[in-house]
Amino acid sequence: MSTNNVILEVKNLKQFFRVDRKTTTRAVDDVSFKIFEGETFSVVGESGSGKSTLGRTLIRIYDGVAGEVEFMGKKISGKLDKETKHFITTNMQMIFQDPMASLNPRKKVLDTVAFGLDVNKLVSDPVERKNKVIEVLKSVGLSEDHINRFPHQFSGGQRQRIGVARALVLKPKFIIADEIISALDVSIQAQVINLMKKLQRELGLTYLFIAHDLSMVRYISDRVAVMHLGHIVEMGTVDDVYNHPMHPYTKSLLSAIPHPDPDSEKKRKRFVYDMSTIIYNDSHMVQLSDTHSILTTDKDFELWSKGDYSLSLK
Repeated sequence: MSTNNVILEVKNLKQFFRVDRKTTTRAVDDVSFKIFEGETFSVVGESGSGKSTLGRTLIRIYDGVAGEVEFMGKKISGKLDKETKHFITTNMQMIFQDPMASLNPRKKVLDTVAFGLDVNKLVSDPVERKNKVIEVLKSVGLSEDHINRFPHQFSGGQRQRIGVARALVLKPKFIIADEIISALDVSIQAQVINLMKKLQRELGLTYLFIAHDLSMVRYISDRVAVMHLGHIVEMGTVDDVYNHPMHPYTKSLLSAIPHPDPDSEKKRKRFVYDMSTIIYNDSHMVQLSDTHSILTTDKDFELWSKGDYSLSLK
């Protein structure tokens, strides 16, 4: 369960990429939100919406163009000194989408998981180093026998567990999980998600969960933010977003979720909306309730409040 303590606060964050002289991609465009200690805050959206760029900018793989990020009461945006860099790496970790691509194929599991310990000089001798790695591997469902194997000797689910172990070995407070189940079989996805929930309960972790699988997000999340073209267009609790969506982009995403029941699937209606009619530069966040907000203009808000989505096709 989340508390009222804010662990991460993002204010007007922007991340642009220069493609050529005339083209700039606004991957993250004026995004603001808060994440509370102990909760799972999920960011959803289609490919190219800016989800992964947001996560990588927060952990400083990318340097943001503008905006402020405050983590555990400390500013972590802008120019960083050595102390702040150490603070980020020991308290914030990221689990990547492709477990095979994120693991060094030439390194044994022992060295891969212990990398953070080595870089931050958190162990004094090889025995302590090995014991810490074994301890964290056991916490993610792997055994001591696995430490001398290479990544190619594991299944996809096991490789992702190694990625989780590598993030956990530093005992961080906050974990960014970037599409961690999208490369896995459906049967393995549930195992990894259940593992993440178990670790959250036991270790008091806070998650930023990036995904496009809306069904899984509903299961794991406390709050959800929907991203489109670099903007957060709707944000709220799971109940707000899934049961009371207002933004047409959110409605179209939810209408695309297939139903497991064949009879129900036949009756499912898609909500299609011409998103080119929405100009985000003229939009602002409107609070629908204490927990629920959408990005809209005053004109669109008035129409959507009445249920008028005249551009939608059923």
